[in-house]
Amino acid sequence: MADTISFERSHDIVIDAPPRAVLDYVSNPNSWPEWLAASHHMDAPDRPLLTGDTFREQWRTRKAPVTLDWVVTASEPGKLWVAETNTDFIGRIVARYTCEPVAGGTRYTRTIRNPARPSMPTPDMLARMDEEAAIGLANIKANVEKRTRR
Repeated sequence: MADTISFERSHDIVIDAPPRAVLDYVSNPNSWPEWLAASHHMDAPDRPLLTGDTFREQWRTRKAPVTLDWVVTASEPGKLWVAETNTDFIGRIVARYTCEPVAGGTRYTRTIRNPARPSMPTPDMLARMDEEAAIGLANIKANVEKRTRR
């Protein structure tokens, strides 16, 4: 078997909302197309998903559409949510979302991990990941803050 590398990338933002509101939004996969450019369609219950729940995502890469079958492997309302899928192009993907109360609201952190990626992303790929993450986090912030304003 070919050598692989373990890869992880995290991005975070402070959102003016309670942790539960933030995590409830991002742990409902039906919200993903609202903030994640690569996500186009979800086959999932319309609610925050819990440990053991499964869902299907239609995802578009730069090369072709991909179907991802996810399973939620951890869920602590208002604190932590983890889901995993397997791909034939970069191996397993682990998405980990955490929320922590901080001054000004909630620090939301999104960490994407590939435990056995075939190769390290190029500098151009890393720059695109960071740019897409910044856009996604700004979209999450705007959507959650709009929903929680009275």
